[in-house]
Amino acid sequence: QAHLVESGGGTVQSGGSLTVSCSNNAYLVVNLCMAWFRQAPGKEREGVAAIDRPGDTIYADSVKGRFTWSRDDAANTIYLQMDNLKPEDSAIYYCALRKCVWPLNIPRDQALEPAAYDYWGQGTQVTVSS
Repeated sequence: QAHLVESGGGTVQSGGSLTVSCSNNAYLVVNLCMAWFRQAPGKEREGVAAIDRPGDTIYADSVKGRFTWSRDDAANTIYLQMDNLKPEDSAIYYCALRKCVWPLNIPRDQALEPAAYDYWGQGTQVTVSS
């Protein structure tokens, strides 16, 4: 049973930057099978960044060019670097892990779908003030 823990949320002004992290305690978790989602009040949870196959990161259109998914395998941690933040980026940010086997691929149209993921962290709040 994977246990995911997000950290690094907070409040930042519009145009600022923030990095959120997600660590896991599961042995042999493949960090390439982890993704970032977010949920704003009154809205559905949406995919932000994920890996559909090794070497290919996909992003929601709303964050392309501003957010960057990265990982530190030695630390069992993934990151979401968020630059040029906007008030509409305010949400609870979640990391998620899907069960995967080599070659780790997931169809591109499923990589940002919450239903494709099996384990979730508790979330970390990101608030962007205007």
